[in-house]
Amino acid sequence: QVQLVQSGGGLVQAGGSLRLSCADSGRTFSSNAMGWFRQAPGKEREFVALINWNGASVAYADSVKGRFTASRDGAKNTVYLQMNSLKPEDTAVYYCAARRSMFAVKSHAAYDYWGQGTQVTVSS
Repeated sequence: QVQLVQSGGGLVQAGGSLRLSCADSGRTFSSNAMGWFRQAPGKEREFVALINWNGASVAYADSVKGRFTASRDGAKNTVYLQMNSLKPEDTAVYYCAARRSMFAVKSHAAYDYWGQGTQVTVSS
């Protein structure tokens, strides 16, 4: 069973940085692709970043490319989202997700397990 526990997030000024963590308590972390998504009030959940099972393939939404970095640590069963140069429009609840596949995709419907979500608020 996969259980994703998120940490990090909070309030930061525009231009600042935050790092989100997502720890997987299951035994299949090394073979699961992972994704990061976010949802702002009144908006649909949107893709932010994905990372495949071994971290060799990573992709980002255009809106965060060059500012956010996704990574994973197999020894800690944890994925990270480093967010730099944050903007007010990055304000949202951020979710990590795991997929029972080695390969990550951009559609949130393809993911099987979800973290509890963490609020990121960027003030102007």
